[in-house]
Amino acid sequence: MYEAVLENTALASSIYVNIALAGLTIIVIAFMSRSIKDSRASLITMATLMISVVSISSYMGLASGLTIDTLVMPEGHPLAGEEVISLWGRYLTWAFSTPFILLALGLLAGSTADKIFSAIVLDVFMCLTGLAAALTTSSLAMRWFWYALSTAFFIGVLYYLLVEWPREAEKKGTGDIFNTLKLLTVVMWLGYPIVWAFGNEGLALLEVGATSWAYSGLDIIAKYIFTILLVLYVKEEPDSVTSAPSTAPASA
Repeated sequence: MYEAVLENTALASSIYVNIALAGLTIIVIAFMSRSIKDSRASLITMATLMISVVSISSYMGLASGLTIDTLVMPEGHPLAGEEVISLWGRYLTWAFSTPFILLALGLLAGSTADKIFSAIVLDVFMCLTGLAAALTTSSLAMRWFWYALSTAFFIGVLYYLLVEWPREAEKKGTGDIFNTLKLLTVVMWLGYPIVWAFGNEGLALLEVGATSWAYSGLDIIAKYIFTILLVLYVKEEPDSVTSAPSTAPASA
């Protein structure tokens, strides 16, 4: 599969550009965060750093052909009976990297550990059921069932991003930066199921190179630009970040 990647210019470039940007982002974060002293600010920064660490590792898996395979699409699919390149390693990228995005956002909002954990669990199942949708070849209906289940988990994640955490961020004093990052995250994450539906794994309106570039473009904004914006805010160690989350007064 390594040769198949290199032979498709659009596919190869969508992978190698992300490797370069992930590496650059790691260097930038390390430089910007060198003066951070507060433990909470450091934790948020490290969470964002891990987004790029996971991404560069996972994209190397794609570049080497390790996490790419060909699948024969089931009856009813626009490419039924044909071998289609599946970049299933992307789902592993998302399953390991997006929890760090949610961890950083949850910490920024001053949310509680149980809410952050719940959001991350929903997110991981969203990615794993998306992987199931991509790898199922026995039935077209089952592919779309997995897709629908993944979307249901995504709705659960959106609840925390759009309902729970904005309220907590306002109380914490991080409402402005949180709302900016929330909007960026939600808009970009909505793009992934759309790309799946129209890409070579879904309705096949986009060929594999275009599909891969669509995913890569979303990754660039949802991961690297997100990371830089968050670290630029956190590195100043504002009181809203360094102070512990507010807790309700104990009952008499």
